[in-house]
Amino acid sequence: MTLLRRQNLLRLLKPRHVALIGGRDAVTVAGELARIGYPGPVWPVNSGRREIGGHPCFARIEDLPEPPDAVFLAIPREAAIEAVATLERIGAGGAVCYAAGFGESGPEGDEAEARLVAAAGDLALVGPNCYGVLNYIDRVALWPFAHGGDGPGHGAAIITQSGMLSSDLTMSQRSVPFAYMISAGNQSVLTLEDFADVLAEQPEVRAIGLHIEGLKDIPRFERAALKALERGVPIVALKTGSSRIGSRLTISHTGSLSGTDDLYQALFDRLGIIRVTNPAQLLETLKFLCIAGIPKGNRVAGFTCSGGGATMLADHGERIGLDFPQPSATVAAELRRLLPPTATVSNPLDYTTPIWGLRERTAPVFAAALRDPHDAALIVQDYPLAGLDESRPHYLSDAESFIDAASAAGLPVAVCSTLPENLDRETREMLAARGVAPMQGLHEALNAIAGAAWHGRRRAEILDRGLEPLVAAPLSDTAETIDEAAGKEHLRAAGLPVPEGIVVTGAEAPRAAGRLGFPVALKMVSAGVAHKSEAGAVRLGLRDASAVEAAVADMRTDVTAHDPTAVTDRFLVERMERTPVAELLISVRADPQFGLAMTLASGGLLVELIDDAVTLLLPASRAELAAALASLKVSRLLDGYRGRPAVDRDAVVDALQRLACYATAHREIAEIEINPLFVLPAGVVAVDVLMRVARATARAVSA
Repeated sequence: MTLLRRQNLLRLLKPRHVALIGGRDAVTVAGELARIGYPGPVWPVNSGRREIGGHPCFARIEDLPEPPDAVFLAIPREAAIEAVATLERIGAGGAVCYAAGFGESGPEGDEAEARLVAAAGDLALVGPNCYGVLNYIDRVALWPFAHGGDGPGHGAAIITQSGMLSSDLTMSQRSVPFAYMISAGNQSVLTLEDFADVLAEQPEVRAIGLHIEGLKDIPRFERAALKALERGVPIVALKTGSSRIGSRLTISHTGSLSGTDDLYQALFDRLGIIRVTNPAQLLETLKFLCIAGIPKGNRVAGFTCSGGGATMLADHGERIGLDFPQPSATVAAELRRLLPPTATVSNPLDYTTPIWGLRERTAPVFAAALRDPHDAALIVQDYPLAGLDESRPHYLSDAESFIDAASAAGLPVAVCSTLPENLDRETREMLAARGVAPMQGLHEALNAIAGAAWHGRRRAEILDRGLEPLVAAPLSDTAETIDEAAGKEHLRAAGLPVPEGIVVTGAEAPRAAGRLGFPVALKMVSAGVAHKSEAGAVRLGLRDASAVEAAVADMRTDVTAHDPTAVTDRFLVERMERTPVAELLISVRADPQFGLAMTLASGGLLVELIDDAVTLLLPASRAELAAALASLKVSRLLDGYRGRPAVDRDAVVDALQRLACYATAHREIAEIEINPLFVLPAGVVAVDVLMRVARATARAVSA
């Protein structure tokens, strides 16, 4: 984004004056500007009308009193392109292009969108095929439909790639404080990355919400996300549309383990971005962040007036990694004195109905429980329906007692209803005004707290250690698979141990096996055989020369049946490795969007049988590699399981680090997959490798 376009985007977001170009839809936008209370002049442009929304019309763009800061284009495609060119020529700030029929509609639309981009120049253009921009701070609604939402002068900035979703979010009955809502549409000029970068700098923005179908520029997005992180503006992402990496990686197991969605997850993990799975969780998480803030850790104090509620808090909290620390001996003794005999001292705490609504009884309980260290506090309350108001004072009394105690303890505070609809608007607004997050849905509330706490920890790690930029590694379409022997030479250069072996002809294989020492493994060396077991190109545990000789003959037959063009007279004879403690799959591959990515997974026969994989983007720190390894299910084996030996985890992480560094330094490598990597008590051995390198390199290696 050029400096001038950036300045124009700020003009668009906070305009002194607005021009509306169009007819019926322009009338709607004029109404939305009035609804939100826009204080500036509105200049409709329509040669066939006298006025729009009570504002006198101008016949042409050139007749406007001055170049408008913001424009809403509600005219057909070709007229919109012409209008954009005129607006750019006269020095307008920015425009929302509501028109459709561009890149989303096929080749003809692609050509029209290219003309639109050329016409825009440095104009800040939102869209096309979008709803537009809402600024709740400065009361601006460049929006073609009735909108909802409000904000107290600060709040969440939400950017969506779906117009209808953005409209739906404004209509939510969740009391989320909004600062901005942007429907980005086709992003032909301004992209999600641009909006995030600028909004992260606005002091009224406390958190950013993103609905992402796809990103156009990963490194630029990373820079924007790091800016937000440094400024203390957390990002929450709703990523929709997951797909697997296509044919480029189908020769490897990694292609079935880690697709595009896993790369997005790795990006979010890397940048401290909280990922959610649905719009309700997006809003609840943004609400907690904007009102309550970021907890310093994951220790939560929970209160209910129901044993069932306390159990639900504990159950879900444990599943998502929240800690409900049990009361210390001193606090437990004090609680036993204050609570009715029927109450059980615990966290979460059911303080029981005998003292419900009695401020003189509940206030001391909340204060005592919160003397122990916690990082956040919430109370579960489902308020009665309108008209059933007899019990409402009791709920409010307990809420006030809880809020006073949690605020005195300096904690982020939330009141949470079990069911989303059981927290009415009046109560939500009262709580939000006091800095208490009115959370709707028990699971949503706990998920929001867990996400906020994780973000806080990740932010501290990044600010403490820094974050090296992603390694741009465009994948060449000319990459070729090299044979295993050549691939293992790369691994040796990377500092990874490989089995002792030798490449020989079929006739030489029995004698070579004798020199190495039995038992041995035999593999046909062929770049045309990606998966040896499927082609019959591998034999294991051969115990004498005659077994090797027979294996050579059988292998020729099997590979010929599988693919006659893959048959060679080159064989890799290797000494058999001892039984490992565990088997891993490790891969590094170049993705044209994300750069270098490393995948760790359960290896060997388990690779596609169990869902046990994690992906990181490179470069990654040693601590991140160790954490990724620890997150695998197979990691339990590394500590010794049912009498099996434990392994040296540091040695495993050393191997991961060496492989990552080697791939980063050797950009000709498109993909390395080790499956399996034997994990032994004192180290690792790369037993099998599949590697792809740039075509020129592949030929040089083969020669």
